[in-house]
Amino acid sequence: MERSQTGVWDVVASFLPKVYIDAVTNAGGIAVLLPPQPVDAEIAARVVSGLDALVVAGGKDVDPALYGQHRHPLTDESRPDRDAWEEALFTAAIESGTPFLGICRGLQMLNVTLGGTLHQHLPEVVGTERYSGKDGVFALNDVHLGERGHVPEILADTPTLPVLSYHHQAIDRVAEGLVVTARSDDGTVQAVEVQSVPFGIAVQWHPEQSPEDGRLFEALVDAARVFANTSTSSVTEVSA
Repeated sequence: MERSQTGVWDVVASFLPKVYIDAVTNAGGIAVLLPPQPVDAEIAARVVSGLDALVVAGGKDVDPALYGQHRHPLTDESRPDRDAWEEALFTAAIESGTPFLGICRGLQMLNVTLGGTLHQHLPEVVGTERYSGKDGVFALNDVHLGERGHVPEILADTPTLPVLSYHHQAIDRVAEGLVVTARSDDGTVQAVEVQSVPFGIAVQWHPEQSPEDGRLFEALVDAARVFANTSTSSVTEVSA
């Protein structure tokens, strides 16, 4: 939930940029918004059991207390409701084998959920603000794909891919159970995959901002169809 203005109202609201919904529907899925709310493991499992796939979108920085660090001066104010919600959804998706795609913060939240850590201010590590973007304008960066994994297979036409970035944090210590399948030339982790599930991927860039290339969303919807045929799920796609 974020501050939102519409008409005469200025209120806290749950919303998702339309580009995420378009990316899902253009790939043949149906998007359902799951706003942050009080949750426990049982509730999260019930929610995820009604889905065919999960998307965890970009947004505010993850609370550094979740990975044992003090707050950097440039780290966003914490959103404990969203952190807890997405951690529970990721955990339930991994336990059930539900396909998922994490985007930007989604990649970072996945890594923290599984016990990894983050660089709280990446420019201090790589010496440049190449990933940060300015005033809502996404930065263009190249990522180098690995030789194996879903992400390299989905984007197999080129070993180097220009992507749109908007982040000042990134993965530091990679969580156990994750494999890195793309990096930048400076070593920044750009894609990870969960080894224990049929389809569990996350990318640091923003594929929803490239409507001409919906391959990651198409692959997710394909995985959702396979999953739906072997489960009792009833909804094709969800964005949180």
